Amino acid sequence: MYTSYIGKKFLQLYREKEKKPDDYSARQFFDEVLFPLFFDDPITLMWVHNSPFDQLNKEDSKKRKEHLRKKTSESYFSLKEDPLARLSKKDELYKKITAKEISGSTAVGFYVADVKGNTSGQITTLPVSYSDDDILSSWIGQSLSIGLKGGYMLIDNSRILNILSEGWQYYREFVSKTSNLKGNQIETWNAHWLSHRMSKLFDSNTPLRGVKFDFQGDEKGVMSIPTMVWSNVVFNLSLNFPQQTITCYAYFLGKTNDTLGFINIYLPEVRRPFEWRDKVFLNQSELILKDKQIENLETFYKFGNACKMGTIGLKALEPAKLREFMPSGSVQYAQGKNYKFTDDNSKINFSLYKLWIIAMLNKTELLQLAADVANALIALERKNERGKTTQTQSSKELLEVKSLKSFIDGLTENISEGNATTFKNVVEQLVKMPSDNFPLFVTLIRFEYAYQKHHSSTTN
Repeated sequence: MYTSYIGKKFLQLYREKEKKPDDYSARQFFDEVLFPLFFDDPITLMWVHNSPFDQLNKEDSKKRKEHLRKKTSESYFSLKEDPLARLSKKDELYKKITAKEISGSTAVGFYVADVKGNTSGQITTLPVSYSDDDILSSWIGQSLSIGLKGGYMLIDNSRILNILSEGWQYYREFVSKTSNLKGNQIETWNAHWLSHRMSKLFDSNTPLRGVKFDFQGDEKGVMSIPTMVWSNVVFNLSLNFPQQTITCYAYFLGKTNDTLGFINIYLPEVRRPFEWRDKVFLNQSELILKDKQIENLETFYKFGNACKMGTIGLKALEPAKLREFMPSGSVQYAQGKNYKFTDDNSKINFSLYKLWIIAMLNKTELLQLAADVANALIALERKNERGKTTQTQSSKELLEVKSLKSFIDGLTENISEGNATTFKNVVEQLVKMPSDNFPLFVTLIRFEYAYQKHHSSTTN
């Protein structure tokens, strides 16, 4: 039902922008803008389960299969059909709304009509009434939804809503000129458009320039736009709203409606990796990350699980496979693997893992201390060639500990005149550190150790 709120908010923005009268209604907007752009075409732009337009889509799907069965050279998507069928579906929708046949098929995101339905939990016995404007506003709201892998989100922000609406016409243009591209992906398009529109590469003179997809095709050759990962959108938001906390409504619509809740996205936290990237890697050109490489970070938490954390910040952006290299037993799913540099992709992942840890620790001294500890361990290995195997094993054991006490004991066993000051500084920092940060700090040492060993082997 939040779709209706967002639809009404956008409608007010539209009235102001287009100088429409105060009584300009959702039905007028549907007639003049949404229906012509979204539904008055053989390829519709939005799918609403069991709506009149969905019924038309099902009929169209049967015709498409028949057309493909005939194996004609003409693309089905180039065929034009009788527009009266689509107008009749619009009239059918209006009649149901006027008759107050309220369900998820007429009011997007609302409850089902039958108490036995999957989303009947939204039905109430309280005397709640909805106007035609409330219901049609829900269609406008859903058209502004951002579709991600794992769900949708609606953002109550005027600038974002205006950007999304600007993209509608370009989605229609893109569908029209792309052979065999299916429709009904407005939410997926919204995510891509928002990220594209907010990027530094966007050119208002050629709005679609740079819009490229790795299309996903089915067995019949019908292609679809790939769904975006949630982190990509959140990173882009952080670059455009660096000092803001944005609240989104997260949900999923399908045969059932799932509400994930209202989630605060702490964009100053999300932006932190970009800031640390500029501080940390400036002198390491082979490891410096481009904005796009950070934005495309694959995360450990899927969208639904990230929302379950209650808020989305830096912690929710944990890299997907980082725990493979954290000390075994230090956190859930940690595997204690040694990091290996095998190709360019391994260098990119190394930089992403290290960058996220540094951003989480958020303290320059800890980065330097991690490098100093790694240096000290390697120096001990070099110092006594005869005892190298023993010392290497000692370093390995130190880097595999999962508790603060064991780590301090390991430092004590490896202390020498050359590293005493470093180890003393490390212990002082560790005792002041939140317990959740300890596994991250040890992992940072492990990465520094792996990088220095690799760098040494390639320069000798």
